[in-house]
Amino acid sequence: MRKANLKDIPEQERKSPKGKFGRVSKNISIALGREPESLDLSKRHPFDLALVRIPKGKSLCPYHAHAAESELYLVVSGRGSVRDKDGTTEVGPGDAFFFQPGEAHQLTNAGDEDFVYYVIADNPRSGGATGDSCYYPDSSKWAVAKEGSEEVIMKGTGTDYFDGEE
Repeated sequence: MRKANLKDIPEQERKSPKGKFGRVSKNISIALGREPESLDLSKRHPFDLALVRIPKGKSLCPYHAHAAESELYLVVSGRGSVRDKDGTTEVGPGDAFFFQPGEAHQLTNAGDEDFVYYVIADNPRSGGATGDSCYYPDSSKWAVAKEGSEEVIMKGTGTDYFDGEE
């Protein structure tokens, strides 16, 4: 059995250059031995689990849709606003929601405290034609998997991840 405790898992922070987007996450799957760059199925998990914290006034990332990835969310604390094709929905502790491939979504902190949730993703990035990609409807960009965990952001030609978002 592999075991990890959240208090022992390092936090990873990501912010956009102008500060509209930000998050702090703990990648539980990696702490449990997942090798994210490996294409060897014996070194990968069939899904990924992370604990994510979005600070007050921030969105996790731009509005996007995965081509192949499914994501299941469970809110732990705080209030969030979830944008999808039908508009926005407020979520709070105990709420669970799911996005299938092709369903655009965006999570934003809608309260005065951190918005915290678990996300489970089947994370199908396996390289080649079967890997996941993301489409960003607001800016007409694509994020395409390269090698390992690298990705290329394209808008006709290569561009920066936050181009057209802030």
